[in-house]
Amino acid sequence: MQRFPCPFCGPRDEREFRYAGEAGKVRPDTAKDISDSEWREYQFAHANPIGRAAEIWVHVPCQEYFIMSRNTSTMEVLETKQLRKDVS
Repeated sequence: MQRFPCPFCGPRDEREFRYAGEAGKVRPDTAKDISDSEWREYQFAHANPIGRAAEIWVHVPCQEYFIMSRNTSTMEVLETKQLRKDVS
């Protein structure tokens, strides 16, 4: 069992987290016409790097999304950071 560091709550059991997607992947603008191949590329093509990867995760109990950088070969978590800055 792994412990992931939530940037809002601290270290927690991995079962409290859900993968939400690749960081930096841009969704096509659906207000404009997009081809089936463009939509398919967005939906199903994934970088799947060996080594360092930046991913979006959500910590279910606090419902906060964040960026987790981890090594996909060793499963080591390298860094976590807030996805957004708090607005006051």
